[in-house]
Amino acid sequence: MVHDRDVASLDGSDVARLEAVLGEGQKQGLLGPGPVSVQVRHALAMAEHIAPPTGPALDLGTGGGLPGLVLAACWPSTRWYLLDGRERSTRFVGEAVEELGLGGRCTVLAGRAELMGHDPTHRHQYDLVVARGFGPPAATAECGAPFLRTGGKLVVSEPPGGDERRWPAVAMRGLGLELDRLVADGEVSLVVFTQVEPAPDRFPRRTGVPTKRPLFSVSRETNT
Repeated sequence: MVHDRDVASLDGSDVARLEAVLGEGQKQGLLGPGPVSVQVRHALAMAEHIAPPTGPALDLGTGGGLPGLVLAACWPSTRWYLLDGRERSTRFVGEAVEELGLGGRCTVLAGRAELMGHDPTHRHQYDLVVARGFGPPAATAECGAPFLRTGGKLVVSEPPGGDERRWPAVAMRGLGLELDRLVADGEVSLVVFTQVEPAPDRFPRRTGVPTKRPLFSVSRETNT
């Protein structure tokens, strides 16, 4: 489903500019391998399947700026916060924000999600949290849910095809999350959750624990 509200029509020059800026991030090791054009196209496909948020949005573990910078460019009335714990990433993304002319709508946050998720300035404040390559499902859910207000959406980029077994319903509900839908259209695979109630106060756990002691594990069969 394509959501027309607040979606900018990016022409070829806009996309080329995004690719050029993000290509610099790839040279610095902040984006994964493969053509940057494919990675940008993936982020553009995300924009076609989720509604632009009316409130602030967070890119969890933004890395080289994907998908946050692309979504911000697609949705000209949205306000974005791009979070990463690595100085190299936040420095680069800050430069990219300025180069793309997004400085009025995008703020770079330097810090660990486990700590930021307990900061009253950010806890339960976001309408949308997106994640691409942040970490395994358990860590992504535990670190993402505390940022969301009730009714907000957690949208995670998934391996091709998607598989809801990677996200056990009981564990998700323990974080206040409920599965909304899976998207698998060839261009992009996403899992979308709704925050149906605030994440419990104990989450996220202290730095490193969500990855080292995950709330749940994903079997090899469901991760292939």
